[in-house]
Amino acid sequence: MSEKSMSQYYVFFTRNILPQPNVASLVQVAHSANAAANLGYPAVLVYLRKGWSALNPVDLIFPFQPRKPDDKLAKIYNLQGQLKVADLPLPWPIDFGNSKWTNPSTIVSKYYLPIHLLKSTKIVHSRDWNFVKAAIKNGIPAIYEQHHHEDKQFEPEIVRDPLFQIAVTVADTVRQSTIENGMPPEKVITLHNGFNQLFLARQTASAENWRQQLLAGERHYLAVYAGGLYPFKGVDMLVDVARELPEVQFAIAGGDSSQVTAYQQLAKDKQVNNINFLGYLPQNQLASLLQAADVLTHPHCLTKAATFTSPLKFFDYMASGSAIVATEIASLMEFKSGNIAAIWCEPDNPHKFAQSIRDSLAKYPRRSEGYAETLNFVKQFSWENRIQKILSYVDDSVVGCVSTQAINN
Repeated sequence: MSEKSMSQYYVFFTRNILPQPNVASLVQVAHSANAAANLGYPAVLVYLRKGWSALNPVDLIFPFQPRKPDDKLAKIYNLQGQLKVADLPLPWPIDFGNSKWTNPSTIVSKYYLPIHLLKSTKIVHSRDWNFVKAAIKNGIPAIYEQHHHEDKQFEPEIVRDPLFQIAVTVADTVRQSTIENGMPPEKVITLHNGFNQLFLARQTASAENWRQQLLAGERHYLAVYAGGLYPFKGVDMLVDVARELPEVQFAIAGGDSSQVTAYQQLAKDKQVNNINFLGYLPQNQLASLLQAADVLTHPHCLTKAATFTSPLKFFDYMASGSAIVATEIASLMEFKSGNIAAIWCEPDNPHKFAQSIRDSLAKYPRRSEGYAETLNFVKQFSWENRIQKILSYVDDSVVGCVSTQAINN
């Protein structure tokens, strides 16, 4: 590839090692980059690499080498073939000790970005504020995402620079806090997260396999939860809900091995034997599990996080077409009036949540093809649509240049 063609990349950067399957923020970054590539933009997902492989001297001299993702990365994040990835090596002693000069942020911002990425990048998109600042200082247009409340103050010379295109949040409460911390109101927007298009593809045979695997005896109904295994997400409550619904089999997907072991013990202590903890599932397996369900559960508790979360699983749930039981938390209230197959329930009440599952099973019997109204409603929340909305706030000269490069490639 010539240097001229390299200069048009749309770079998505995360200061993390990939893959880390259980980290929702990294799923969001990967899906955003994947969507931009699906739209025809020359997108590159840039992340970090540590370990012995990071000691390769050739990689240190030529660190930015965009390539197709390997099979493992592609399967974990449901990446399509258009996306390229590039992992920047961080050999020891980088990230060892508290030295400023061995901090990954310093290495990326002071070395990799100005020396190796600058000539190859037309625009950057990141949740890493230090990387965004470094991009602006090096003359690269930038998009910033902030999904949680943070205390940092935004430097006026950065956020008011014409190269700073837009900041994106997922909730109005987060948008307000970024404004209070110095972000110009006209430079910050609220957009929900989205879903991967592959979740729309019907996987009838795989879904039926899940049902045969998980349902046994007198249990004919399958309730599924997919997401982080944390009390504030309502997983503890689901154990209590399962105890009230012995005729329903519960399947919980997500979490690492220690979390799965802890929740298996909790269920055992409470003598709940109709709940399976499946652990982490790659996204290509998760879609069929969601389609296998009679009901999908979203039991998020009424915590501070409930005011700003834009949970990835809710959009994956809708893309499956299965019926949903969700708690009424602030960040989801706009969906209550949406045309979807869903029952809504007050949070932190296992008895009412159990009754809502009964109501859902009666009102929304399982359809292997999914509920059409939900499938039609969710299409507006594809990652591709989200990227297009974000780019509508970007300078036409920047988007046009990247688009032209996509056509030429």
